[in-house]
Amino acid sequence: MSTSESQPTADVELPPRIASALKRYRVLAITTGLWLLLLTVEMIAKYPLDMDLPEAARIIPIVHGWVYFIFLIMTLDLAVKARWRPIPTLGVLLAGTVPFLSFVVEHRVTAKVRAGQRL
Repeated sequence: MSTSESQPTADVELPPRIASALKRYRVLAITTGLWLLLLTVEMIAKYPLDMDLPEAARIIPIVHGWVYFIFLIMTLDLAVKARWRPIPTLGVLLAGTVPFLSFVVEHRVTAKVRAGQRL
């Protein structure tokens, strides 16, 4: 075993196409997570709490849906460029549907991609 294998994996120099795809993925993962949290608050206020919401609140599910759709595209772009396996890719794609999970998964994905590891 070489000494590089026994040491913790450090950040590697990413090819520009992967670095830019990672940046787009990160922006969309965080944006999707924020809109999902807002949607969750809206749904709790609307249904269990039976609150009357302002008319502007009707846009929240629409915006989250479009942001999530773009998140899916950016995640698939990164997955193809970084050569991820299908099952982990599916897990990352679904992370945008569970509140707070997109933040956790984004952090782990970023660390792995920067370390040159394959999902």
